[in-house]
Amino acid sequence: MALARTIATGRPSPTRRLTGSAVAARLEADPAVTQVAVPDVQFYYRENFLDEASCAGLVAMIDARRRPSTLLSDRGDATFRTSESCDMDRWSPDVRPTDEAIAALLGLAPEHGETMQGQRYAPGQHFRAHHDFFHEGESYWPRMMESGGQRTWTSMIYLNDVEEGGATWFPQAGVKIAPQRGLLLAWNNMKPDGSPNELTLHEGMPVIEGVKYIITKWFREGHWIK
Repeated sequence: MALARTIATGRPSPTRRLTGSAVAARLEADPAVTQVAVPDVQFYYRENFLDEASCAGLVAMIDARRRPSTLLSDRGDATFRTSESCDMDRWSPDVRPTDEAIAALLGLAPEHGETMQGQRYAPGQHFRAHHDFFHEGESYWPRMMESGGQRTWTSMIYLNDVEEGGATWFPQAGVKIAPQRGLLLAWNNMKPDGSPNELTLHEGMPVIEGVKYIITKWFREGHWIK
């Protein structure tokens, strides 16, 4: 049973192990970054990563280009993720500075970063508890191997304050973070040995009042940009 579970989620990886330790060391050496005291998860945040004008510009972009959010799994249902999303052109002069600033903060090559995605949550919208890493037992895994392999680090930035609700909740790690404009979160989806860390399970909780805007940047173990 334990072996079957390992195969379903993913095996250890020396490459991902080295990436995890290098990014963690870089973040912990940055005086503007704070490490969250979470056992067995590498979790960090930085306040005011983006200024008000940058946040406003990205919010406008999301509003103009939003579409219903989708899921990779072919076993998902329409109620699992009810937000709207916007894929951002990484080469746009309105996107590239933020995109590359995130990579620089983590010390990861921009080529390993997926297309930055904006998300919009209106009242009642949510994203149920999920992992950002890919499960090797899922039907999508061969496609992910062709586009850079496993996801390693996630970075997420809140673009606005929200009147009520919309927190990001890590139920197994015991962390819940309310939206705060400009706040950047970063966490390693892998364990120290480079295998997927199930403690990174997280949920975009329903917005009660207001509208929540965020951007998310995922990084792969290999090159996303070929």
